[in-house]
Amino acid sequence: MHEWALAEATVTAVLETAEKEGLQEIEEVQIKIGELQQIDREIFDFALSQLRPLIMETTKFQIETVPAELHCRVCNYQWSFTSEPLDLEVSEAIHFVPEVAHTYLKCPNCGSPDFEILKGRGVWLASIKGGK
Repeated sequence: MHEWALAEATVTAVLETAEKEGLQEIEEVQIKIGELQQIDREIFDFALSQLRPLIMETTKFQIETVPAELHCRVCNYQWSFTSEPLDLEVSEAIHFVPEVAHTYLKCPNCGSPDFEILKGRGVWLASIKGGK
């Protein structure tokens, strides 16, 4: 269900932007999804295809996953979130609330859970192309 809510919010944001810009058609939408969102792309793609209104009937969605980068506040080590097999409960928790990653992940260098997420969180529209 998380993917459906994100897809609905995406379509709404695209339509609001198109209206502000006076676009009569929307040709392409570039979406960036942070890796920590743990989005099921198949469900998200399907939800977008089902929720698109007539003005977006032929819109192409380009979706890019933005890798997560983490920085340890204790030892200054910087690392990437890896898709190592996570326990199902952990994966689900991070999927719904990415900020909970601090509870489950630790710096691979010093073992501290005190880190900041530099990249790889959120969903945003990178660009919208259309015609007037």
